[in-house]
This record gives sequence, C-alpha cells and structure tokens, in this order.
Amino acid sequence: MAAPMNDCREAFEGMEPSVLPAGAAPYGNFPDYSRFNPPEGRIRLLPAALLSRLFPGPHGRPLLALDVGCNSGELSIALYRHLLGLKDNRDSPEGPVAGKELSLLCCDIDRELIERAKQRSPFPGSISYVTVDIMDPDTREPLLCSYLSRFGRSAFDICFCMSVTMWIHLNHRDGGLVEFLSCLASKCTYLLIEPQPWKCYRAAARRLRKLGRNDFDHFRSLTINGDMAEKITQILTQDCGMTLECSFGTTSWDRSLLLFKSSRPNICGD
Repeated sequence: MAAPMNDCREAFEGMEPSVLPAGAAPYGNFPDYSRFNPPEGRIRLLPAALLSRLFPGPHGRPLLALDVGCNSGELSIALYRHLLGLKDNRDSPEGPVAGKELSLLCCDIDRELIERAKQRSPFPGSISYVTVDIMDPDTREPLLCSYLSRFGRSAFDICFCMSVTMWIHLNHRDGGLVEFLSCLASKCTYLLIEPQPWKCYRAAARRLRKLGRNDFDHFRSLTINGDMAEKITQILTQDCGMTLECSFGTTSWDRSLLLFKSSRPNICGD
C-alpha cells in the first residue's frame, strides 16, 4: 500500500546523499524535485497581476529578478510565466502584463542541475542560469554585480527564495541563516520567501538516523528553531530592514509564502 502523502514528503525532504546520485542532496539539490513538489503548489497562491501591483506604471526598463536555489529550473519558469501572464512558450515575454518585461537570473550550487535547466529553458533570452554557492561572497558578489551592471542597476526588483532556508541553516548554523537573509534583503526591493517548517528539519535528521548515519553537523546546536516562518520574519523585519507586505497562505506542504519589502536595497558598494 502506498505511503500517505505527508510521509512521502517528509521522507523526500530528509533523503541523505548516499541514497541519491552523488552530490544530489546535501544542500537540498534533489534531482527531479519538481516531481515531488510541483510548481503549481506555489503558483496558485500568487496573484497573476503581482508584478503590476508591486511595480505600477511604465518603467522603460526590464524588471530584474533573482531566484536563489533554483534547482533544475521548473519553478523558475513557472514563476516567470505566471508573473508575466504567459500561457505557453509561444507567448511574447513582453506582452500580457501591462508591458512588463522581466529578466530573471537563477542560481544553484549544483552544476548538473543548472546545466539541465539551461537545456530545458524555453526563454533563454530572458532567463539566465548560473552555478554559484550563494554563501561564498568571493564568487557571489562579482557574479551578481556583473549581472546587474549589464542593466545599469545596483539591486534586483524582486528575489525568490523557495524552500532553501533549511538547507542554508543546516549547513551554515544560525549565523549562516542570519547572514543569508541579510544578504538577500540587501540585494532586492521585494523578497518572496518560502521557509521550510521545523518539522522538515526533524524529518531530515530522522531520515539520517534511519540510515544509521549521524545527524546533520549543526542540527542539535541550532537555537533558531520552532516556528521558522515566524523566526525568519523576525530576522528580516528586526535585523534586515524589511517589512512583511503579505502572506499568500500556505502550500499543501504546509509552507508559508511570504512577501517582504526592503527599505534599503544596496549592492555593489552603492
């Protein structure tokens, strides 16, 4: 008999690298992740006219977006289509939403997933994919600055961070999570974030124990725990100069979709 859906989700979230292709899971970079957590679960919660609401009126330049932890790109493409009102690959990316144009930079730590995303992208002129460790400032900063400078810009209009925070937290401790959130807040005007709840941390650790492995190195030392959507909201609002603009509800995986706005996006020394 098939396992209940929630059990399948928890088991998938906790998969340890040895039961997947080499290098596939330590940072949440699961192959074929969208088969387990389809983009539609997030997309259905977002207003189709979100870009027009956030950026009303003509701007004469493309809106710039950053997708951190894009995996193999399925959710990135779904966000791009949804926010621009595109129905299929044949639609013009400049047309349906009040003349809006969107340039999307997608990044992930896994080179193989990025290569797969590049091969499958239906909008190569508007969506770019790059391999980068977002927690390594020596590679992150030049890359982001180079991309932004192509448009004469110093910050992204919107950043997407979908089910990434747990992996940053488990691999880089409490301080790494705060550093990561501060980094995102400094690089965009709006931040759309989907934190994993604490039960996903426990499921990931439980999976390792079932395999006879040790816990994640930092799991038991994490003091930022409990209601992770609330904790991340506190960090972004109290420490990072952002305000919570909207909660779009929760997905079927019980994950909140939260929109924040920064009062002081800053990048490349501006």
